[in-house]
Amino acid sequence: MDSGYGNNTSFLQELENRKLKYIGGLAKNRKVIIQKTVDETEEIRVDNLAKSLPVEAFTKIQLSLERPRTVWVAIQFVELSKCTGKKVMAIVMNAETFDTATEIDYLMSNADSSIATEEWIVKTYSERNWVEVFYREAKGWLGLNEYQGAR
Repeated sequence: MDSGYGNNTSFLQELENRKLKYIGGLAKNRKVIIQKTVDETEEIRVDNLAKSLPVEAFTKIQLSLERPRTVWVAIQFVELSKCTGKKVMAIVMNAETFDTATEIDYLMSNADSSIATEEWIVKTYSERNWVEVFYREAKGWLGLNEYQGAR
């Protein structure tokens, strides 16, 4: 899901109450809670967290898409206020360093960290685009004006 849903704490809580797993985008100004030391946590904006990470924190991933793409991904374990449990957050950049990147995405998942690796998160999230493309095309074929489905 995109950051419109990924930033909606109530929506995320409902998904988790139903035991559903997700990957969602986060806005760069979204605040997360990180573990600084055993006894200390810090609330920080995700873009400031990304800026603070060393180059070594990022893994180079080659995406085999229609147009192959290379990204650099760092995984962080975060918490959200008003939500329970740790989440896996991926910082995805189109360059090796924060300062040289022109595209930076922040993704979060509640999947187990043994599954939610750098590669799994970016590949799984990139596949969501095809669902959206199909949905837009189907909407056109059906002559619908709205993107939202009825319940």
